[in-house]
Amino acid sequence: MSNEKLNYDEKIIVPRSGFVMLAVAAASAAIAIALIFLGAHLVDSGIGAGIALLILPPIYIGVVLPLLCMGFKIIAPNEAAVLVLFGKYVGSIVNDGFYYVNPFCRSYNPAAQRVSTGTNASNLKNSEEYAFVISARKLSLKAMTLNNAKQKVNDEDGNPIEIGVVVIWRIVNTAKACFNVDNYAEFVSTQADSAIRNVARRYPYDVSADGDEKSLRGSSQEIAETLRSELQERVFVAGIEIVEARISHLAYAPEIAAAMLQRQQASAIIAARQKIVEGAVGMVEMALNMMSEKNIVKLDDERRATMVSNLLVVLCGNKDAQPVVNSGSIY
Repeated sequence: MSNEKLNYDEKIIVPRSGFVMLAVAAASAAIAIALIFLGAHLVDSGIGAGIALLILPPIYIGVVLPLLCMGFKIIAPNEAAVLVLFGKYVGSIVNDGFYYVNPFCRSYNPAAQRVSTGTNASNLKNSEEYAFVISARKLSLKAMTLNNAKQKVNDEDGNPIEIGVVVIWRIVNTAKACFNVDNYAEFVSTQADSAIRNVARRYPYDVSADGDEKSLRGSSQEIAETLRSELQERVFVAGIEIVEARISHLAYAPEIAAAMLQRQQASAIIAARQKIVEGAVGMVEMALNMMSEKNIVKLDDERRATMVSNLLVVLCGNKDAQPVVNSGSIY
C-alpha cells in the first residue's frame, strides 16, 4: 500500500453561522405561505396568475426548503463532523456551534456506518469495548476506553499466561481516522491485541532469582510505557493518540496455575527460612558473647555446641519449644 493513499491531511473548516440561514429559511417559508394566500385570493378574483402562486410556493415548502434544511449542523463540544461531497473529502468541523454547510455534504463516520448498515451489536466482542460505536454520523474527540477481552499468550520463559489490557485513546486527526482505515474502533482493538502479545513475549511473568530482570508482574510502570509506545506506533496511521495503556488482568493460565502457585509458595518458604536462620545465628552469637562478657557461665566447647544447637532449634523451629526443667545436676 502506497504512503500517498494513507496521507490524508486534516482540513479544518469553519462554515457560516447556522443562525443566519435559519432566519433566511424562516423568512422564505413565511413569504411562501403569504404567496399561497395571495394566490388563493387572485384565483377567487378570476386572475389566472393566482394558479402559479398556488403551485410554486407549496413545491418550495415541501421540496426545496427541507433540502436546504439538511445543511444545518450542530457540533457539540469535543465532537467533530467529517464532511464528504459526492465522494470527495471537503473538510472537518471541530469547533462546537451551530453551522450551515452545503446541503449535499454528508457527515462520514465509518465506525458508525458499521453499526447502521446491519451489524448486530450482540456480535461485537465486548459491549463495553464498542459502546462508543453508535449510529451518529459525528466523531467523538473525547478520551475513550478500550477494555479488550483476556487472551492467552506465552511469556519470555514460555509459560502460558492470561493477560488483559485497558487502553485510553482519542482521535487527533479526523481525516486519517475516517479514510486511512476501514473502522478506527476495530483497528485500535486489533492492534491492542497484537501489541500486548508482542510485549508479553519480551518479559517473564515474574522476576528471576537474581531479581535484576524486568517482569510483567513487578515492572508495571515500565511495561505500561512500553505497551503505550508500541501501540502508538501501530495506530499512528489512523490518527489515534494513545493516552494510556495498562495491564488490567495478569495471571497464569489455568493448566499451570496450581504448579506455579506451589513454586511461588516454595520460593516464599525458602526466603522466609533463610531470613529466620540469619536472624537466629545472629541471636545465638549475641547470647554467647553477652554471657562471656558478663561472666555468667563458662562453657567448654562441647557445652557451647550443645547450647548453640538448642538455641537454633528453639529459634528456627515451626512449633513452640517445650522446656525441660532439670532438678538435678546437668552432669
